Amino acid sequence: MNLGHKRVVTLGEIMIRLNSPGFERLLQSENFKATFGGAEANVAESLANYGINSAFVTVLPDNKLTDACISFLRSRNVDTSLIMRGGERIGVYYVETGANQRPSLVIYDRSHSSISEAKPEAFNWEKIFHGAKWFHITGITPAISRSAAELSLIAVKKAKEKGITVSCDYNYRGNLWKYGKNAKEVMTEIVKFVDVGIANEEDCQLALGVTLPEKDLESDVTSGKLDPEKYKSLCEKVLEEFPNLAIQAITLRKSYSASHNGWSACLHDRENFYMGPNYEITHLVDRVGGGDAFSGGLIFGLVSGMAHGEALKFAVASSCLKQSIPGDANLVSVDEVMHLLGGDASGRVRR
Repeated sequence: MNLGHKRVVTLGEIMIRLNSPGFERLLQSENFKATFGGAEANVAESLANYGINSAFVTVLPDNKLTDACISFLRSRNVDTSLIMRGGERIGVYYVETGANQRPSLVIYDRSHSSISEAKPEAFNWEKIFHGAKWFHITGITPAISRSAAELSLIAVKKAKEKGITVSCDYNYRGNLWKYGKNAKEVMTEIVKFVDVGIANEEDCQLALGVTLPEKDLESDVTSGKLDPEKYKSLCEKVLEEFPNLAIQAITLRKSYSASHNGWSACLHDRENFYMGPNYEITHLVDRVGGGDAFSGGLIFGLVSGMAHGEALKFAVASSCLKQSIPGDANLVSVDEVMHLLGGDASGRVRR
């Protein structure tokens, strides 16, 4: 299947990821593994890996670290021609991988990064959206600064003006909303220009202020008990609140421990409610980027013409497989995802 003409553009921040080796504490070792990651870049990498023409838009400083970052993205077949140079620094985040009852830990060091201080008027939207069929953004970018929030809103408006399908992973990050506006103020304006909404169990509440009477979805996650009817109601409430949305998808994680998660998702397209397959991930390798792999899988399924229920299945399976891979990016192929969807979850050696 040749999907190179289905151009997808993502916009956001990419950072240096510093990971302690294996399951060590952050400062237990003298060494860090350095790579690159960030929600929107991860989605672009997933799509490029599936054969989609994907471009990542950001601003990075003019230095050797940026050279290395761009080389990294190019090695994953992501179009980096729209990345602008400017500002003073590339953000950093530290990851300590949890195990059993010790949770994973992420620490951000991204204040005053280039994208957080970029001016919206510096972006050439005609060039950015030339030939694009789909635009993806997340709630992380508008959380990092006032100017990044303005940039995000302008970006979705420009995309809609050009008839481009817009998706947004609401991705609530409480530690980032520090510049005077809260998530609901900003995200409800952005989501008015979105066609496909993506969230985890709590994002609809924390990013959009859309709640259910029972409210406490966090207890569902930590208890390992998820009620599909509850999430159907949540999808319907979001769709009612935002009549522009054509689809609302919610990922469903049952967190038994840092090493053992249940993984699934649901999707509502205003006519039908779909539940995806459920996978028990009993030896979780790296959950960071799992939601981005879901977004990438869902966009791939919809762009390639899958029915909504089939696109959901593909997204759940692809994000399940990603969580077996260290690092932010999903490196599995379409064939590997389809093999899992075919019913083979045995993990047996393929020769």
